[in-house]
Amino acid sequence: MSTSPPSSAALQAAWQRLAPREQALVRTAAALVGLALLWWLLLAPALHTLRSAPAQHARLDAELQHMQALQAQAQQLQAQPRAAPQDAARALQASVAQALGPGARLTLAGERASLALQGVGADALAAWLVQERSNAHAVPLEAHLTRSAAPAAGAAAGPVRWDGTLVLTLPAP
Repeated sequence: MSTSPPSSAALQAAWQRLAPREQALVRTAAALVGLALLWWLLLAPALHTLRSAPAQHARLDAELQHMQALQAQAQQLQAQPRAAPQDAARALQASVAQALGPGARLTLAGERASLALQGVGADALAAWLVQERSNAHAVPLEAHLTRSAAPAAGAAAGPVRWDGTLVLTLPAP
């Protein structure tokens, strides 16, 4: 037996058979369902957007300030006079022994400087990279670093240390 969807005439007849009180209840139920759909589909998303807007605005303002600070830093770096390659090389050589200690060895070849590291502290290396970026205009090109072996058993865990090589590009003449 196949049932087909009721036609509008059949629905009209069923509606007429309902008592006026039942018709009023069906209208009220349909109105409630319509209001609920109106709320869930139109009003609730808009209210959620209104409530979350101040937090999103604050987050975007903070992001804008960070971007403006980065822009100012980039402009400051661009405004600095270019260092001569010889001066940059001398500045690198002097700073390696002073900042990184005996675990670092610098080799110069043209516009590139190769830094071999053996047990150099991560904090010292990070500070040195920042310093050389602004002082010698040296830019890291390649990094092949591995964490140094852990201290012997029973020894206290110390700061993180790195082994490996770091290739820097010196400013062009």
